[in-house]
Amino acid sequence: MNSPAPAPSPATAKSSDFIRDIINDDLEAKRHEKVITRFPPEPNGFLHIGHAKSICLNFGLANEYREKLPSSGTRCHLRFDDTDPAKEDTLFEDGIQEDVRWLGFEWDGLYHASDYFEKMYEYGEHLISAGKAYVCSLSDAEIKEYRGNVTTPGKNSPHRTRTVEENLDLFRRMRKGEFKEGEHVLRAIIDMANPNMKMRDPLLYRIRHTAHHMTGDSWCIYPMYDYAHPISDAIEGITHSICTLEFENNRELYDWVIDNLIDYAKFPSRPHQYEFARLSLNYTVLSKRRLLELVEGKHVSGWDDPRLPTIAGLRRRGYTPESIRAFCASVGISKANSTVDMAQLEFCIRDDLNQKAPRVMAVLKPLKVVIENYPDNEVEELDASYWPHDVPKEGTRKVPFCKEIYIEQDDFMLEPTKDYYRLAPGKEVRLRYAHLITCTDVVKDAAGNVVEVRCTYDPEVKPGDNPVGRKVKGTIHWVSARHAVDTEVRLYDRLLSEEAPPAGKDSEFLNSINANALQVLKGCKLERSLSEANAGDSFQFERQGYFVADIKDSKPGAPVFNRIVTLKDSWARANKK
Repeated sequence: MNSPAPAPSPATAKSSDFIRDIINDDLEAKRHEKVITRFPPEPNGFLHIGHAKSICLNFGLANEYREKLPSSGTRCHLRFDDTDPAKEDTLFEDGIQEDVRWLGFEWDGLYHASDYFEKMYEYGEHLISAGKAYVCSLSDAEIKEYRGNVTTPGKNSPHRTRTVEENLDLFRRMRKGEFKEGEHVLRAIIDMANPNMKMRDPLLYRIRHTAHHMTGDSWCIYPMYDYAHPISDAIEGITHSICTLEFENNRELYDWVIDNLIDYAKFPSRPHQYEFARLSLNYTVLSKRRLLELVEGKHVSGWDDPRLPTIAGLRRRGYTPESIRAFCASVGISKANSTVDMAQLEFCIRDDLNQKAPRVMAVLKPLKVVIENYPDNEVEELDASYWPHDVPKEGTRKVPFCKEIYIEQDDFMLEPTKDYYRLAPGKEVRLRYAHLITCTDVVKDAAGNVVEVRCTYDPEVKPGDNPVGRKVKGTIHWVSARHAVDTEVRLYDRLLSEEAPPAGKDSEFLNSINANALQVLKGCKLERSLSEANAGDSFQFERQGYFVADIKDSKPGAPVFNRIVTLKDSWARANKK
């Protein structure tokens, strides 16, 4: 029943920010005639909500300026910066492509840094020949020791004075596989006293006797990220290389690589790097290392666990691409790092699903109600709307009503407080879309717990009528016991119980995992119309929240539902209390 609404254009909101100001200035000054961006993930993990911000920015800019410059060749590339074969896999590449497409974007070319390995090697030999690079034979520990620190300048490697001929010979033998890992590296000749640690003769190549998922055993030396990334940008003609603020110190090295190769390599453009604030979100973790620890330590069920901020997890949780794009647009692009409240993301999904999710009834913690004066075998088919009055959509379904129904345990109180307007002994309530009932008795178990409520209904009042002179303040939802669909419902909440995880050792953040981030409820009762819900269908369970049929475990006739988000920010209310 829940057919998806047409997706809006995936272009980001065309609001002004410093990145767009830079691009507009470049176009006006004729420094560029087109805009070419790229999204360059390393295929060593799954994407998360932080990457979504970068995806929306880079692909959104291309979509926006393609409209402004329709014949310019403006585009956005998807490029895998696959320079570390020990950690990379086609599994991650496939997942990243799926995530980008699910968010609503399509790349104008699929590339790999490994496409340019031969060129990068050639450029390495050129830097050696130009006296800009050398083969260093210090160990990793010695290189670290020689580098110094932020207050102490480094000192030159004893191998920095090797001749061009020696360096070329060693570099070529490195490529042939004559040396062990760690025996030699290729380093740039810059300045060991540079205040920017990145510029103290950085590594350009290292030996790795590991097969690559794209190039196989063709190589046993691999370029470092800071060397491969600017070269890949330059070869592809990227005009604006946009990355997050943690790469700000890398920009000087980015420029050094381009400036020392551009005359020789004849790059089609001179790319420039620009940094924006990365996305930080409270009550969760966005560190690849910490996400990997959660998955490998089996603290979650996998990369698509709905508690995780991975795009795969958010998709399975029931978030929509429209809501994530809206969230990224609402966060905006700035130069200052800040932490965004999870409530902002939750607002975006509520706002999106309010117009998309049909309203249905589900009882998550059932309590049986027997309406004693209702005919034993009678079944009424009552009209119930899928949509409230403020959503401009039409659609109804029939909900069966009979002598025995289920209500929520929280909708009955044996000894009610003064402001309690739901069902209680002697109290009358309205059943949503149905009759008025009054509690007359209860049945308890041996422990004194109420296990059944006995009621009567008023047959003179038709469903939906408001009898004159009778004030019925409470309305509760229900499900016919005879027609109820049994299901499992998973109540998801925020991953962490603390707003920010501890800043100490990585494993310490595990102590902040929210014990209530997942509650599994068995024996929940759904209205009849949900029996054939398709995986991925989302609904608003009235008075409960927004839910989605799990895309992996839910099947027609045997649905499993995940809570996407509550109707209101219950977390803030709970913490306030």
